[in-house]
Amino acid sequence: MLRRYRIDLSPLAIGLSLASVITTTANAKPFTYVNARFSTVCTFPDQIFSKRMPEPANGDGQQWLSNDGASLACYGSYNAGDDTPDSLVEQEKSSTEPGSKLTYSKTGKNWAVMSGTKGDNIFYERYVFGKEDVIHAVRIEYPVSLKAKYDPLVRAIAGSLHEASGPHWK
Repeated sequence: MLRRYRIDLSPLAIGLSLASVITTTANAKPFTYVNARFSTVCTFPDQIFSKRMPEPANGDGQQWLSNDGASLACYGSYNAGDDTPDSLVEQEKSSTEPGSKLTYSKTGKNWAVMSGTKGDNIFYERYVFGKEDVIHAVRIEYPVSLKAKYDPLVRAIAGSLHEASGPHWK
């Protein structure tokens, strides 16, 4: 399955990493999304995730779709349930959703990553616990058949997730 690493990269390193991965994936250019409500930021190739879905009424984030069945969501939320990185992983592990299987998870002081399968799709989620009790998140889901295309993008996209006022891993 997918092997994930803790990402402790500077914004410049993330940008260079994303640019090099994107160069090999349809020469797509990076696009940086900033959520106005929660100051959640993520960067991704908008030539791949080209269909922007309508923003939810509560303004918590945004979702984009690709032409080949992948999706990307970048959003923030208040930590109303007093979650921790470990509790998020435990919730996913105890999920009874049919066809969903968590195959990898890792947590740090203020972050959690999870990946697995949901039916015929692979999912990857990264959560960063930020200021003012806000959780920033990015979720990428894509068909298993497109693993070779999307796996190289996942690390760079997930690594770009941060709060607009600065990366949380400092």
